[in-house]
Amino acid sequence: MSKWHAKDVPRLPSMDLLRGFEAAARLLSFTRAGEELHLTQSAVSRQMRELEEQLGATLFERRHRALALTEAGRAFYPAAAQALAAMRECVQRVRQVAGLRALMVSSTASFASLWLVPRLTRFAGENPGMDVHVSANARIQDLDRDGVDVAIRYCPPAMAGTAAVRLFGEHVFPVASPRLLADTKRPLREPADLRHHVLLAVEDPEGAYPWLSWGSWLELAGLGDLKPAGRLHFTEYDQLLRVSRDGYGVALGRSALVRDALRSGELVAPFAAIGHRAADSSRAYHVIVAPRARARPDVQRFVDWLQREAAQDEYAPAVEDAEGGRGSKDGARKRKPRP
Repeated sequence: MSKWHAKDVPRLPSMDLLRGFEAAARLLSFTRAGEELHLTQSAVSRQMRELEEQLGATLFERRHRALALTEAGRAFYPAAAQALAAMRECVQRVRQVAGLRALMVSSTASFASLWLVPRLTRFAGENPGMDVHVSANARIQDLDRDGVDVAIRYCPPAMAGTAAVRLFGEHVFPVASPRLLADTKRPLREPADLRHHVLLAVEDPEGAYPWLSWGSWLELAGLGDLKPAGRLHFTEYDQLLRVSRDGYGVALGRSALVRDALRSGELVAPFAAIGHRAADSSRAYHVIVAPRARARPDVQRFVDWLQREAAQDEYAPAVEDAEGGRGSKDGARKRKPRP
């Protein structure tokens, strides 16, 4: 009878190495895997070198500006992906058994910081003990693979799916700091006055977000040939709004994401009264629930709460906030009270 020795057990890769491999193998890019995992490209590359040394096999073919899996890599990928999925599912079950109601929520960084997170204290007050984790990421996550229970996405209805819950649509219109309106040397009374100001925009080299483009808005306003004083571009929408609040330029306000700033008076919509605004009616914010999470009572409570919060904003459209005194008490009185 043979004896079993601990030294006979093969060394298993760490969870970090498995996560790095799964992302790199799925995306076939160390750079994109790093973006997903919040690591540098070089850090992911070093991880994969370490993993290959531990396994004694080459997992990737490193070509010029391209990455491919070797035969060993293709054999290892299903096992790594299944192991990570099993661990996520097990962690979730353990949390539930321990009474920790962890609820994983995915949204973009802009929606999380400008709409969701400021309201989460109300949800926590109504649901003490519930553990909510927010993953703010521009990447559209796979709900099952990434362990996400609820995703909030801005997309057309067809992309959201028939089971999705619509929260609200979105209007797009210029917003700026009140101090810009007080600048008599650079007026901002009508859309043509934008020529005196710096226009702030989100980087979109592939033209994926035409409804957030100054070119589109100016065309609708009949000012397609307007030349502004300058342009600044940002990778994230919340960065753009911070710069706008500080008075460095005019931004295109997304109604759901600037509503609180309009109510507080940090931002104003200078052309709201004359009706120059654009809307993307085909898209809206949708709540998408992972099929495995639909029967969970805590998930349903969270979705119900999102709908109640969204309904309050439907009572007070952002443009009305801007017209009703631009964050003043008169504007606040227009809103219906919370039930």
